[in-house]
Amino acid sequence: MIPWSVIVSVAVVSATIKAAGPVVLRGRTLPPKAIAVVDALAPALLAGLIIVELAGYQWRQVDWTVIPGLACAGALQFVKAPVLISILSAVIITSAVRGIPGA
Repeated sequence: MIPWSVIVSVAVVSATIKAAGPVVLRGRTLPPKAIAVVDALAPALLAGLIIVELAGYQWRQVDWTVIPGLACAGALQFVKAPVLISILSAVIITSAVRGIPGA
């Protein structure tokens, strides 16, 4: 079990890092290139998390039944479908693929 002191410490460090940005900038705006980098960080980190969770350690635990559902969610998000619809569709597609014998 993780001690509460570690959880509180991580929360404090996270809050400090988040508060450092506005303190350092002091009301100034970032250059457009820096804003573009910051805007690209969240999707890149999310994509990395999805790949790592999908593939597992050294790509040895790939769950191929998730890929059609992930593709469905990505396609629906590309056409600007609501997030809830995208997630539900991905769950249904993945469940259907897992129900196929031999999949």
